[in-house]
Amino acid sequence: MTKSELHLKDPHRAMINRPTIWLRGPTDKSLSDLRFVVKDLFDVAGVPTAGGSPDWLQTSTLPQIHAVIVSELLDAGAELIGKTITDEISLGILGENKFDGTPENPTCPDRVPGGSSAGSAVAVAAGYCDFALGTDTGGSVRVPSSFCGIYGIRPTHGRLNLGGMMPQAPSSDTAGWFARSAKTLAQVGQVLYKAELSERLPKTLLIAHDAFAFSEDAVQTALAPTVKRLSELFDEVTEVNMAPDGLLEWSKAQRTIQPAEGWQTFNEWINRYNPRMSYSVARNLFQASQISESDLKQAQKVKQLAITRMRDLLPNGTLLCLPTTPFCAPKVGLPIDQTDSLREQISVLCCHGGLTGVPQISIPGSTVGQDNAPIGLSIVAGHNYDTDLLAVALALESRHD
Repeated sequence: MTKSELHLKDPHRAMINRPTIWLRGPTDKSLSDLRFVVKDLFDVAGVPTAGGSPDWLQTSTLPQIHAVIVSELLDAGAELIGKTITDEISLGILGENKFDGTPENPTCPDRVPGGSSAGSAVAVAAGYCDFALGTDTGGSVRVPSSFCGIYGIRPTHGRLNLGGMMPQAPSSDTAGWFARSAKTLAQVGQVLYKAELSERLPKTLLIAHDAFAFSEDAVQTALAPTVKRLSELFDEVTEVNMAPDGLLEWSKAQRTIQPAEGWQTFNEWINRYNPRMSYSVARNLFQASQISESDLKQAQKVKQLAITRMRDLLPNGTLLCLPTTPFCAPKVGLPIDQTDSLREQISVLCCHGGLTGVPQISIPGSTVGQDNAPIGLSIVAGHNYDTDLLAVALALESRHD
């Protein structure tokens, strides 16, 4: 897609055009042949960061420097061609924004793209660019990757420098990226991780029985062939329960800690400016403001137990696989009472990321239903073994080809 087509047509409504961005890095670096876009939570010098909210745009200062990760990608030669729509102040998981609109899922136009990194996922899936930056706090890279049928990675929490990225819940916030191929995902990873991929793959694969059991039957059936191909890369394959105390308990803890931190992030802005908000975002922030200290302390205890569990499960050389989401993308425009339930179900399979900080890649797993809606399969590693995930995704892609 040419520059004019991207910014003037934008057929899938993925882009924010405030203003048009076109920045090019050196032409002799590792990413010099790749174009990218960034979620509208990352600062680009001279360009407003709106965060999906008309009043955040009006009340924030104009960035004078790029976000650290944006600078690293430009320095590696990548070409930045725009900013993308996000859920309102990143508080969403479906990709619907009442102010900027909902990007159209290129694979299934009547289904949501997933959020909150909706525009970035759509831009990649639709071929606007080679890769895209997003953020993942409670699933905001992993979910749109699954719903749009592309690759997406959530790095180990704290592994990347988040300077110049609009925060939500700091103990869970990460930056991540999307691509249509494992090769491109890995190219970007080698730049941001400043590390080469190991030629030796991990030896042990754990299959999360409880996560698969929570997923719809159609998802389990559709992912089975991909799980089989993935298993063939390992010497040992074993079924485990990822959360012996219950995935619902982990989800409840994450849905306590993340909103509480989100309220701390945004309450001063809300108090000072009384910004416009959609009902769901305003309601969820109010509910977050009412979380008790005792509930938060209990959630933190569950968090520590979950961290210990994942550390024990995932030593060096061991990966875990599970469905990225329990179902394919829901339909666009569902009523609030239905989307509330869907968000809670999605959290059950995504909560471990924000809760324990482990890295995860969602790979295109299969499709379900008459409209062939995508569904992702995820592989998870222990803390700081991110490049093992990239190596396995590359090996699986090579076998599939």
